[in-house]
Amino acid sequence: MHHVQQNQPPGVPPLALTGERTLPDVPEENYWFRRHLAVYEWIAQRVRGLRVADLACGEGYGVDVLARAAAEAVGVDANPEAHEHARLRYQRRNLRFERRLVEEFDEPCDAITFLQTIEHVDDPEALLARFARIAPIAYISTPNRLTLAPPGAEKSENPWHLREYTLAEYRDLLQPDFARVEILGLFHARKLRAHELALRMGWDRVHAALGLTEPFYSRFVPAVSASDFRLTAHGDLDRALDFVAVCHA
Repeated sequence: MHHVQQNQPPGVPPLALTGERTLPDVPEENYWFRRHLAVYEWIAQRVRGLRVADLACGEGYGVDVLARAAAEAVGVDANPEAHEHARLRYQRRNLRFERRLVEEFDEPCDAITFLQTIEHVDDPEALLARFARIAPIAYISTPNRLTLAPPGAEKSENPWHLREYTLAEYRDLLQPDFARVEILGLFHARKLRAHELALRMGWDRVHAALGLTEPFYSRFVPAVSASDFRLTAHGDLDRALDFVAVCHA
């Protein structure tokens, strides 16, 4: 099914959902958008007053969140359609966008964010070494293969992902380039946690048998908010949805 962003500001070309990046303003995509947004909002509180670069910024919503707190923010993405959309839609005095490969970005800054993208990268080791050279701290996230892919699979069916990581594999990837790495896990909270528990009790069978699947999820998914996720360093991180690494050079 072809999904395109709804209700964009005048003069801003809507983006189509391809699976390569998540988008706001697509009701069917709202779960994934809010899942990403929760992490951006958490990071924004930690880059207040800093110069921050959001690499592979995509549609631009994330770096716009960072710019609300940061002294300066730059969103970097090589995709021409995403770059043009972001440039036109998100305009702040302390925010700019650059169309370039993240592998070419070399501006010194106080912090780098690189969210849900390392799994797309062919040579992540070289890129991580570059991050460590240009910023004292990098926030890097990736999905947990154990909760994204089918049991025993090497990766999910997402064609844009080259490799997906377990917690141990992610630590092994990050630690050679940084002096200190802290990894947090993103989990369901509030109504998503309740939904998770309902699924364990057989909700999938009930809504299918009663013919409620489309009416229920057409309302439930658009109602998901960033507060329906929680980010923590505690608990069983192997069960996390995503890993968020705080990497100190």
